[in-house]
Amino acid sequence: MFVTLEGVEGCGKTSQARTLADRLRGRGMTVLLTREPGGSPIGGAMRSILLSEAYAVSPRTELLLYAAERAEHVERVIRPALDRGELILCDRLGDATRAYQAWGRGLPRKDVETLHAFATGGLEPDLTLYLRLPVEKAVGRARLRDGAAPVGEGRFEAETLEFHSRVAEGYESLAREFPDRIVPVDASGPREVVAERLWKILEARLGF
Repeated sequence: MFVTLEGVEGCGKTSQARTLADRLRGRGMTVLLTREPGGSPIGGAMRSILLSEAYAVSPRTELLLYAAERAEHVERVIRPALDRGELILCDRLGDATRAYQAWGRGLPRKDVETLHAFATGGLEPDLTLYLRLPVEKAVGRARLRDGAAPVGEGRFEAETLEFHSRVAEGYESLAREFPDRIVPVDASGPREVVAERLWKILEARLGF
C-alpha cells in the first residue's frame, strides 16, 4: 500500500508520518518512510536547492526541479519498495506539486499534471491523508520550527500568507476532486489526538 501525507507548512505531517511508521512496524509490517524532496540520494542533494532561501528559482524552474527529483525517487526508491511488498509512507508527493505550483505559483494545471505523470510513470498513492489546519496557525508553527532548525529550509515558510492560503485552497479543491483517495483529517489539538485520528483511518483501510 502506498500512503502519502499532505498539508500546508506546519500542519504536523512529518512527525505524524514517523508515528504511523512506528505503530505499523509494531504490528509487524515492513514500512518504508520517505519524503519529498529528499527521498533519494539525488533528492537529498536537491533538497537544499528547493527549500533554501539562498536560492531564488523561477516557478517553472521549481516545477522542473521537483519533477526531476520525483522521477529519481519513484524509480530508485518507491517502485522497488512496492515490488517488495512494503507499505510506503511518503511525506508529500504529487498533491504538494499540484497545490504549491498550480494553486500557489499559478502555473497551468495541465503542465503540472503532465510533468508529474511523466516523472512517476502514472503512479499515484492508494491513500492520501490530508492534514487540515488553519493557515495562520500552521504557518506560524512552521516559521517557529524553521527558526530553531540548525540548517534553514525556510523558503516556503518565508512566503506570504496569501501564498499559503492559495496552497490551502488547492488542497481543499483536490480533496473534493479525489474523494476516494484524499481523506481530510483535522490536525488541530494535541499531537496524540491527531495521531489517533490518522491511525483509525489507516487501520480501517488496512483491515486490522
